Amino acid sequence: MSISIQQISTPIYHYDTALLRRTLDTLLAASGKYPNYQVHYAIKANANPALLDIIQQAGLGIDCVSGGELRCALDAGFSASSIVFAGVGKSDWEIRLALENEILCLNVESLAELCVIQEIAVQMNRVARVCLRINPDVQAHTHTHIVTGRAEDKFGIDWQDVMPVIEQAQEMPNIDLKGLHFHIGSQITDMQDFVDLCHRINLIQEYLSTTDFCPEIINVGGGLGIDYYQPSTNPIPDFEAYFAVFAEHLQLREGQSLHFELGRAIVAQCGSLITRVLYVKPAADKQFVIVDAGMTELIRPALYGAYHHIDNLTSQQQEKCMYDVVGPICESSDVFAADRLLPLTQRGDILAIRSAGAYGESMASCYNCRRLPQAILDQHPLLKILN
Repeated sequence: MSISIQQISTPIYHYDTALLRRTLDTLLAASGKYPNYQVHYAIKANANPALLDIIQQAGLGIDCVSGGELRCALDAGFSASSIVFAGVGKSDWEIRLALENEILCLNVESLAELCVIQEIAVQMNRVARVCLRINPDVQAHTHTHIVTGRAEDKFGIDWQDVMPVIEQAQEMPNIDLKGLHFHIGSQITDMQDFVDLCHRINLIQEYLSTTDFCPEIINVGGGLGIDYYQPSTNPIPDFEAYFAVFAEHLQLREGQSLHFELGRAIVAQCGSLITRVLYVKPAADKQFVIVDAGMTELIRPALYGAYHHIDNLTSQQQEKCMYDVVGPICESSDVFAADRLLPLTQRGDILAIRSAGAYGESMASCYNCRRLPQAILDQHPLLKILN
């Protein structure tokens, strides 16, 4: 039975699972060249069950930053031994949950947190495997709100203060210190940032070589960016170049494993936010395209001023006009695009806001008492319309 365009219920998230599988295949082919590399999916990017099922089947581990994400990963079938748990403010119940399930390790971000984990581990008669998250004071060239590795950022232990923490960890009977964890930011497209991280880790490892501590695990986080401007031309990041940076510049010791925590790079391009044009509203010096999706469905443009490519899926017009594409939310920041050139657009047209597979559905809210959108996969009969 054919489905007319009027029957599309918007807004919705649409996921191209074929692209997700190709992305995972490319990722695994690139990382597989290095047998000591392990990739964890950063579940904060998107926890849609259908996507998690595909990622779990591909054999990736999980990077989580909350107890809720940990439960979600376990429910999705990920092995606890493949899960790492970061986060600057872990609650006691979250620590207990991690210890109960014997996850691979907790990435510890302060001496105060380490002491709490030791206390809880004693109470539970467990040994907590941990990595120390180090703030390497490396500047990532990305948006200031998603930089995490500078000295002024809240994350991690100052790299120059790590030795006393290591010494105290080694004295704690219920702490098994496995390694070091780093993460400098997100949506990084300048490979030099990762080169700089490698150099800082080399320096730290050289310093540690004078002690009796040799990390088993070096976790470099994630942060690899995508092409938001040309999602169709560049749907899959250059994983080869990314992993090659660490192979060339990071001096691993014998027996060390290198861990990565990629999220956006895996799922962003497979998702689009599908929305309907409600009104085209002329103003004094511009035209507004008002759609039924808003910052409640995709907050990145309002939060970061982030760019997302927008396609008009239904307009047959050759003529193009300049529009501001805005949502219905009662906030002036509810803007998807300003001064965007689109085909002549009218009420009822269907737009696809691209590269929404990461931090779209996962950051959605019910503000203004809105309902959370549904998600459809590429096997859905609507696909023939959306294509």
